[in-house]
Amino acid sequence: MEVKARAPGKIILSGEHAVVHGSTAVAASIDLFTYVTLSFATAGNDDSVKLQLKDMALEFSWPIRRIREALSSLAAPSSTPTSCSIESVKSISALVEEQNIPEAKIALASGVSAFLWLYTSIQGFKPATVIVTSDLPLGSGLGSSAAFCVALSAALLAFSDSVTVDTKLQGWSIFGESDLELLNKWAYEGEKIIHGKPSGIDNTVSTYGNMIKFRSGNLTRIKPSMPLKMLITNTKVGRNTKALVAGVSERTLRHPNAMSFVFNAVDSISNELANIIQSPASDDVSITQKEEKLEELMEMNQGLLQCMGVSHASIETVLRTTLKYKLASKLTGAGGGGCVLTLLPSLLSRTVVDKVIAELESCGFQCLTAGIGGNGVEICFGGSS
Repeated sequence: MEVKARAPGKIILSGEHAVVHGSTAVAASIDLFTYVTLSFATAGNDDSVKLQLKDMALEFSWPIRRIREALSSLAAPSSTPTSCSIESVKSISALVEEQNIPEAKIALASGVSAFLWLYTSIQGFKPATVIVTSDLPLGSGLGSSAAFCVALSAALLAFSDSVTVDTKLQGWSIFGESDLELLNKWAYEGEKIIHGKPSGIDNTVSTYGNMIKFRSGNLTRIKPSMPLKMLITNTKVGRNTKALVAGVSERTLRHPNAMSFVFNAVDSISNELANIIQSPASDDVSITQKEEKLEELMEMNQGLLQCMGVSHASIETVLRTTLKYKLASKLTGAGGGGCVLTLLPSLLSRTVVDKVIAELESCGFQCLTAGIGGNGVEICFGGSS
């Protein structure tokens, strides 16, 4: 038997950067997924663990004997999420180095390390094949690493005694609330290996879906009452998140009073946006009115992000292009490149959307359309979907 798991990526609807300074931010899942398929080897088959990254055209393989030697301290699979010790980090790094990852793709090494830790911690030393594919561009601020850790944890836990799942269910199904909590904790351990000190926001959104409002470490899950669709433009411009965060902090030190007003305004925008999204919408007219308010809030948030100094020429090109079609946009995530969100109103014609996409792609950007605030992680048994 095999199991397939999928976990969504995420966007920041409002509040990036300001959240570091005490403001509220809102994150949401998107219906672009990372997929993980897990199948255990049958008796007599290859006695190894294989990881296939289909989109990267990469395959890694470790003999079970080699993994057991390297991680001999792991006596048995754990039912409790545990952090990877310094000793285990070193052992896993050696296992990854043996795979000779091409220099151009060396950034994937931390994800491969997270895979080995989660796999051996949850399943122990069993031969199996894990296949990964994704709709999400890597390193663009859409939560691709968290979606990987969440989908992987879901697939591994589905074949463990730690959760209760019905393997006879047809189609995609979800975990129970307590199982989701466990899964989220495991995924966070994977994220720690990849990012060092992640906020936990990305994996939480990917696990539970819908939306999350967060402030000063406190997360509140919220559910939208209206459909939302976004055009996500990947500028393909890499950014240094730490440098951008540091730049905002330095500007805050130079202009404390002015930046205080900026952060307070962002906080108000995030809370108003969350209230609008949650409030009932009885008909098309009320949905249109709510969309118009959201567009204004996105434009205000983008203006405040420009005040923080985290925009970029590529982002401004997207803003000018979408504004020609009277569409509201804002950067999402760290800025300095990365991705830009454009709200697609429910009554907007497909013809206009196609024109916008064509113009943006002519600039060398990648365009994706996505529904916002949908389901979190799901599993499917038997290889069907």
